[in-house]
Amino acid sequence: MSSTVPGMEKHARTLRAWQLAILRFAVTFDNADKLAVLMIAAELDGLGPRQGPRQDKPEFSYFRKTSVELCVAILRPNELAAPVLRQYLARIDDDRLKRTLAAAIETEQPKAPAISRPAKHDNGLWKGLSARGNRLSRL
Repeated sequence: MSSTVPGMEKHARTLRAWQLAILRFAVTFDNADKLAVLMIAAELDGLGPRQGPRQDKPEFSYFRKTSVELCVAILRPNELAAPVLRQYLARIDDDRLKRTLAAAIETEQPKAPAISRPAKHDNGLWKGLSARGNRLSRL
């Protein structure tokens, strides 16, 4: 059982490195940073579920596909890229990283649904009370 914990820690560290690499690419737009994102994504995909001995099944490639989509969306922001970026932001657990990336890609963070509250009505709370000016004039 102890062999699983180090594996999970490695996966968590690699996932964090991938998220930070995406942030760095969003800031720099540098091709070397994009390649770093793709390299870390390939490493994460290698940590994913292994396919059986059959060679006809595709290899796990979630992080590589997601990285390409994110890099394209960061480089060419438009109506089609916005949902990709918002979805990625929604999946980030670390609030500081989420805020920083949202600022870097110049988009708003996904917001939790607002709780609707009934409109506050003035039910004549002050009705019948004299104004301050009237009270002072009586003295």
